[in-house]
Amino acid sequence: MRRALAGIALAVTSMVALSFLIPLALLVREQARDRVTTAAEQRAGALSPVLALTTDRADVQQAVTEIGARDRLAVRLPDGSFVGTSHAPAKALDRAVRRRETLSANTPEGWVHLQPVVLPKDRVAVVEAYVPGADLTRGVWESWGVMSLLALGLVAGSVLVADRLGARVVRSSRGLKSASLALGSGDLDVRVEPDGPPELQEAGLAFNTMADRVAELLAVEREMVADLSHRLRTPLTALYLEADLMSGTPGARRISAAVAQLESELDSIIAAARTPLAAHPPGGAAAARTAELTEVVALRLDFWTVLAAQQDRVCERSFTPRPTPVRFVDDDLAAVVDALIGNVFRHTPQGTAFTVRVERTGGHAVLTVDDAGPGVDDPEAALTRGVSAGGTGLGLDIVARAARTCDGDLRITRSPLGGARVQVSFALADA
Repeated sequence: MRRALAGIALAVTSMVALSFLIPLALLVREQARDRVTTAAEQRAGALSPVLALTTDRADVQQAVTEIGARDRLAVRLPDGSFVGTSHAPAKALDRAVRRRETLSANTPEGWVHLQPVVLPKDRVAVVEAYVPGADLTRGVWESWGVMSLLALGLVAGSVLVADRLGARVVRSSRGLKSASLALGSGDLDVRVEPDGPPELQEAGLAFNTMADRVAELLAVEREMVADLSHRLRTPLTALYLEADLMSGTPGARRISAAVAQLESELDSIIAAARTPLAAHPPGGAAAARTAELTEVVALRLDFWTVLAAQQDRVCERSFTPRPTPVRFVDDDLAAVVDALIGNVFRHTPQGTAFTVRVERTGGHAVLTVDDAGPGVDDPEAALTRGVSAGGTGLGLDIVARAARTCDGDLRITRSPLGGARVQVSFALADA
């Protein structure tokens, strides 16, 4: 922007300077010429009364000397002889004598002025005033140089002022940009000091108002999440009591373990909701941790196979022997696996078989879940957040977001078992 403003100032002031400089330069040249030609005409006019009194060569020579322009004045006497050196063309002299008219003419050496003087007995003498070419332009080049320097100073000053104004605008714009990036990265305390032109000051005030509103809305949202998570402790307590009443049975132990895990997840949610956003920005320390995809999938599949046995579901697994490290937190990766396998239990009838496979292809680790259920009629709608056939519509969206954070993707196709195939790829940490 600074370069653009400086360029505009340079173009505008240059055009303005030229529009004044060119006519002024021509005027200076004409004034210099008029000054010396007027002086020459006055010298010629001063010699005319002398010729009216006498045409004696000696008297005329003395008059020319007294005027002080021996080299600049010449007189053509009525007999055709000259006093002084003539520089006028012969045709111009003949015309002045014959027509008795005052003439001015340019010559290769300069400029001449011919002034005829009519004498008694129809005689004509001509006074010639000569100006050398150097005198016609004396001082013109110096004047042009001074005007050019003034014009250059004007242009340079305008460019400097435009650059300073542009620097102020750029500084304000960069401050607003830096604050926007900081706010986007999770720094809710960032604010800008309104500066620059009025428009940018208004934009800075609007940014501060937006940042205050965003911080307020996020605080309300975090408190709401914490409150809703805390309200779930009441049914969890009831489940604990039911498990105590069923103490000693395998089902009671499973329920107690599931409730304990759920309570731990709620504690994590409440802690995360009450933690300021800047304390865990995107791409922070969590992104630097790695998890072994095969181990996490195997661990979670052990949990789900118990429920699969109760529902007469055939579960098969196939894991690659090669390492599959991905840049992900173990708990978040386990939530992704639970969301995929949980969808099988939630959307297929009991007794539906499914398989879980982990492969390593290229620079990605691929988790594939196949089932023999009815399949997915509209995969695109299934990936839309909030759209579900009987659920909250968040499971596959959570999986897709997790895959994108690891430079992967999620695809839904038809399974060889007849149902749905959900494939999730994660970029390998050692790729």
